[in-house]
Amino acid sequence: MKQFTFSDMNRSSGEILEAALIEPVVLTKHGKEKLFVISAREFHRLRGEGATISYSLHDAPVAIQSELMAGIDAILDRKPDV
Repeated sequence: MKQFTFSDMNRSSGEILEAALIEPVVLTKHGKEKLFVISAREFHRLRGEGATISYSLHDAPVAIQSELMAGIDAILDRKPDV
């Protein structure tokens, strides 16, 4: 990850923004991380937007647990074709 100071941002903002399109960039002030600059694609990836959400049975919302259990019950109640 590339690192720049706030002063660098004043002098080379174009270079810093171009770098942020490739990988996250950290901006520092007095040697401490203050801001991260990331691409829109990375932002959406981190937010999980456009991705499939998965759960384990134990951490799934109640509505999803109920739907899953109803589906399992329906499968178990089926009579095998003879």
